[in-house]
Order: sequence, then C-alpha cells, then structure tokens
Amino acid sequence: MPETVRPTAGAPPSRLVLWDVDGTLLRAGEVASAAFTRAVEAIVGRPVRHRVRMSGKTDPQIVGELLAEAGVPDPKRHVTAILARLQVELRGAGPVIAARGEVLPGIRELLPTLHADPRFLQTLLTGNLAPNARVKVGAFGLDRWLDLEVGAYGSDDADRRNLVPVALERVARRRGRRFEPGAVWVIGDSDNDLACARAAGARCLLVGTGRATREELLPLGADATLADLSDVAGVVALLAG
Repeated sequence: MPETVRPTAGAPPSRLVLWDVDGTLLRAGEVASAAFTRAVEAIVGRPVRHRVRMSGKTDPQIVGELLAEAGVPDPKRHVTAILARLQVELRGAGPVIAARGEVLPGIRELLPTLHADPRFLQTLLTGNLAPNARVKVGAFGLDRWLDLEVGAYGSDDADRRNLVPVALERVARRRGRRFEPGAVWVIGDSDNDLACARAAGARCLLVGTGRATREELLPLGADATLADLSDVAGVVALLAG
C-alpha cells in the first residue's frame, strides 16, 4: 500500500522523526540475510560461508564486509552489481516477510498516533536501500504512516553518519519545511544509530528491541533509552519535549 502523506495545511510540524527499520520498527526474519547471501553468491560465483553483524549498518557496508570475509579480490568492483541483485532478491519478498517477521511492540499504535499529530513529520533513516526499505515496511502496512519520499537510505550514502543531512535536505526541498538539528529525533536500536544522530547534532532515542537490550544500550549515553516503544503516550511526550 502506498504511503499516506498528511496534508500540509495548518501549522507546520515542529519535530522530525527519523526511524530505523530492522530491530526498531520490525524484524524481517531471516529473509534479508538470506537475500544478501544469494546476491553475493550470484555475482561473485562463490559460496558465502561467513555471517557479519548487520545491525545499524548500511547495505553497501554489509556487502563490503561479506566480500571481505569471503576473500573476494578487489571487492569494491562487485558492490554495485550485488546491490542491484539484492533489490531483485527482495522485490517480491513482502508476503514472506509478513509471514516470518513481526512488527515490534508499540509500533502499530505509535506510528498512526504520530501521523495524526500535527507536531510530527516521520520518515525513515535506514541502512536499507530505498526499494528494500519500502518492501519491509510495506509488508506490514507501516508505509501508510511514513513520508518515505523524504527519507534517507543506504542507497544515498554508505556511511550512515551522513544520512541525517540527506533527510533534512529532502524535507526542505519536497515539503518546504526546515528543521534545526535539535528538533530531529533519530530512533534506532544500535550504537550506529546514535553515531548517526550525533554526527548531525540530532537527538537520539535508542530502543532495546534489536540485538542489544536496554541495559546494554544505556552506557552509550543516548538522549533516551527504552526497553521498547509500548508506552505510546510516554514516547509521544518524549519526542514532543
């Protein structure tokens, strides 16, 4: 289902919310990791026997690490072809993701609540390539609450720390709205999400629904750290503050 963009009439939003996808909004099961393996094997013609930690990384970064682990000579020359193949692998995966994955606690209530609140504009900031991010959130119907056209993706930059400015530029150009860094929240589940926010001077909410628990995330020093997002009213108050 295509995303629903809120009309621009009335007071403009005062907070920009940038959502990570995997481990924050949802889990896609093993579908994505299997797609990476198939894409690499299809292009380089050798089996991928190693796994890499994917949490908080961009798709180009993950591909580079998989190629390095596989001992592929001159790995950079294969990255573009593998990323194109990865999109092919995931293009029709929505039903499988919906069947094997899950939406994380509070998300089905929180996204429409923020969407209906004129103080907020929400989109994605994710290491996924833009088409792959659309497949994942679309599998669960979450795309209707997100303005995906102004998001920032792994297809924009392999370095996640550069993605907040991408989103800010798109929001300004396509929605006519400029946000100061302090009015931007990055919501994620890893140290890379925090590094991304800090690089741009944005605020960061970390949630313990990915590979790390709240207790493991607390020492990182994010602006807020929660076990999950099930306290919808509390999260809305936090983001509005």
